[in-house]
Amino acid sequence: MKPGMQSQLHPHRQPLPVELQTTPEGRTEAEAYYKKQEADKAEMATRIALTDLLPLPKSSVKIPRLGFGVYQSSTSVCVASCLTALKTGYRHIDTAQFYRNEFEVGEAVRQSGLKREDVFLTTKILAAAGSVDKSYRKCADSVEKIHPGEGGYIDLFLIHSPNSGKQKRKEMWLALERLLEEGKAKSIGVSNYGVGHIEEMKEYANIWPPHVNQIELHPWCQQKTITQYCDEHKIVIEAYSPLLRNQKAHDQTLGAVSKKHGKTTAQTLIRYCLQKGWVPLPKSDTPSRIEENADVYDFELDEEDMQKLDALDQGNAGAIVQAVRNEIAK
Repeated sequence: MKPGMQSQLHPHRQPLPVELQTTPEGRTEAEAYYKKQEADKAEMATRIALTDLLPLPKSSVKIPRLGFGVYQSSTSVCVASCLTALKTGYRHIDTAQFYRNEFEVGEAVRQSGLKREDVFLTTKILAAAGSVDKSYRKCADSVEKIHPGEGGYIDLFLIHSPNSGKQKRKEMWLALERLLEEGKAKSIGVSNYGVGHIEEMKEYANIWPPHVNQIELHPWCQQKTITQYCDEHKIVIEAYSPLLRNQKAHDQTLGAVSKKHGKTTAQTLIRYCLQKGWVPLPKSDTPSRIEENADVYDFELDEEDMQKLDALDQGNAGAIVQAVRNEIAK
């Protein structure tokens, strides 16, 4: 810039729009800046997209990088919410036996007009039924609710929690392995498992490592020990409660980063998860927010943004649901 030239910049060093520039030099600078910004957005769209998939370990299955959660989505609204998500472009829906809306998730897929193989569906078993056979039947019932009839299947079946103890963890895992062997599940995994739980599985598992570990993840609860372990073993990490149920919407750091990019705090949190390599599972029953939460592919958090969000980590204290236990009693 020449000495004395007027510099009309926003606080984040972004030039004022071309039409507001008062000098030829300012207009030239602004035109160049905004052309580059559009080019950068186009390049970003080619790097991360709503259609992106991640390969699961030791499997031919690939999982969509953005999921749609339905926890506490009542039966009266779940079908409509899932239909909105599918219309928006989501191709991954996460339910569970505990949520009591497995049938509604399947019904939404049936009503959507999409082919079953074009939508990735996850469910979970929370409690063992008393034997491998009984737990297997309990899981098969879920398959029937979501994808009834001959050839029905679930893309990913998870153990919802490790809290039931070693014997029941073993019972549920062996039931999932049978489900996988019979083609009623395409992949199997765990949720809320720490390092000790996954290591313990080596004693009884025929399928190891689990394809997925779904845990609570967001800037305030980054769970670095288990995420590093999963990365080392190529276990895909899913992030539940990535939006913290809106509890941090007014956080100053999150707000500043979001304002910088002209995005909502929810969009920033989802983008943060994607750039971490996690599979976020945002949940909403509000159509406009369902759509907004998928609009995260035209911006990128830079290194400074990521460092600011990383610095919010509070360890286990930052969890709003639960942090994993990485050591378990023998």
